[in-house]
Amino acid sequence: MSLNVNILPVFEQLGLYDDLMKVSFTSPGMSVYSEDLDLIGFRGNEGIKEMLGYDYIVFSRPELYNLLLSQIDSNRIHFDKKLVSYENLPSGGVKAHFADNSSHTGDIIVGADGAYSVVRQCMYKDLQEKGKLPFSDTQDMIMGYINMVGTTDALDQETYTDLKDNFTHFRFFIGKGKPYTWSTFTVPGKKICWGVQIQLEATTAEDRANKNAEWGPEGNEAMIKEVRDFPTAYGPLGKFIDVTPRERISKVFLEEKMFETWHHGRAVLIGDAAHKMLPSAGQGAVNAMQDAVVLANCIYDIALNPTSENITSAFKDFKEQRLPHVQSQFDASKLMAKVIYGQTWKERLLRQIVFRYLPKFILHKDVIKTGSYRPQCAYLPLVPNHGTHPPLPQKPSKRYETERVKGNGSTTVV
Repeated sequence: MSLNVNILPVFEQLGLYDDLMKVSFTSPGMSVYSEDLDLIGFRGNEGIKEMLGYDYIVFSRPELYNLLLSQIDSNRIHFDKKLVSYENLPSGGVKAHFADNSSHTGDIIVGADGAYSVVRQCMYKDLQEKGKLPFSDTQDMIMGYINMVGTTDALDQETYTDLKDNFTHFRFFIGKGKPYTWSTFTVPGKKICWGVQIQLEATTAEDRANKNAEWGPEGNEAMIKEVRDFPTAYGPLGKFIDVTPRERISKVFLEEKMFETWHHGRAVLIGDAAHKMLPSAGQGAVNAMQDAVVLANCIYDIALNPTSENITSAFKDFKEQRLPHVQSQFDASKLMAKVIYGQTWKERLLRQIVFRYLPKFILHKDVIKTGSYRPQCAYLPLVPNHGTHPPLPQKPSKRYETERVKGNGSTTVV
């Protein structure tokens, strides 16, 4: 998993940045190779930290989970709870119903439950019955790729000398005469993460979506057999697959869709539930976290008076603040997928242009523009800018400012 300046200031606000860096590697850039292991190009990150104040970092996803869980009272998190439906209560509030026949009520429900969000399905069903669901939201997600990923056990650094470095080695490989790309990158713990992407034909995507049998262990093994001889800088990809526990191998569709409806009543969607991005630009998780930050800011300002009107106003404000930035990153992810996953002749030409001929100052200009948007928690003291390029201004919290003034300058949050 990779994070960058777009969200790292929030980790600093929360006092988690130093702990995150302890389990992370910085990324000097990405190398792209042909299947023959000829270097197509290198996209470097030099100068990014000076400009924006933070490196690109990578880490094993469980390390982030463990870090976040360690900060939260365990009584506030409930595992093995599968949501089946929710309802807006006539008296105000919302009730969530779970598969174990339990139910819980609250002021709002936040659907942060992924691309196949149950919250979204319930929301859209209600809107469709009322004739209020936009037609675009009735359409399926576009499935353009299949992705298989895994993380090895700890490896011998004398055999794989890249593991001696305290930064990541990130390599992409482009298949020749086949719709495959694959990648490897080193992470802390002397491990190597690997991934394989298959570009699907449009007609194939719909057909594959109906073949649920492909997503069991047998389907994984079939794909493993297809890709194990793919070359990498360290030898055949199968070397890493064989030292990756099967429970750490995942196979998923890479889908994309910008949903039009993000909220209704007392329910609101964030992350993949609202905007499913391709992972090619590394912005899916970042945008989900930005959603959480901006939504929390909006909720904080109305939390003392959570009427239906105030909640709707907060949800509208959240979408208005986020939509332009989400749309920009959605488009960037789609373009980057063509650059690093694409196998048509146009996409191969685009890849050559980006990695061999596009001037560095153009790439940096785009990075600065994207990196200038880094929302922070408006109800906490903002961290200072560490780079030469300032962040975009963000909407302040009226409640926080009022309470700060009442506290004679204190930054204590009630």
